[in-house]
Amino acid sequence: MTRKVADCRRFPSETNCSLTITGEEDEVIRAATEHAVSWHKHPDSSALREQIREMLEDEKASA
Repeated sequence: MTRKVADCRRFPSETNCSLTITGEEDEVIRAATEHAVSWHKHPDSSALREQIREMLEDEKASA
């Protein structure tokens, strides 16, 4: 199974967040949602989780 990556650096924010979360899709969505709510003050919702799911990228294999 391909691991997924959520990278805050890809999105402008007032905090200039540099957090990157990598893991299996469900793990990343859960952790990224918790981060978005606690750090970026987004309201927790199914819409937020769907937005996070859409922004995920496949992890690139290391050389």
